Amino acid sequence: MDFEEIEKLDCEGRYEAFLTMVAEEREVWILVNEKSEFLKIQSEDHAIEYLPVWPHSDFTRYHSSDSSQVLSAKCIFLPEFFTKWIPGLEGDGLKVGVFPNKGSDIWVMEPSELKADLLDV
Repeated sequence: MDFEEIEKLDCEGRYEAFLTMVAEEREVWILVNEKSEFLKIQSEDHAIEYLPVWPHSDFTRYHSSDSSQVLSAKCIFLPEFFTKWIPGLEGDGLKVGVFPNKGSDIWVMEPSELKADLLDV
């Protein structure tokens, strides 16, 4: 499956692709600003904030191109994501937005649920 095909999948399809790609590469990608602060998004539909995550840097660059901020892709290796990021996100009350695209649908979930799903792959 190529970039455009994956980008066109619905949120469930992108979630499945995310799990497969992350299980293979053992890394998660996020966006950070010039101060190395990670991008978090306030959901318009719900009163939640989430950290958007992608399975590859190419998808982060595509997503960041519409931003008014200068954002760059940052790789987080899976062991660090499990030991540092998951507990930190939960402690801050943040959810995880898995593999957003240019559309409006996104799979938002508890960090511990994402960890459990990745461990099951």
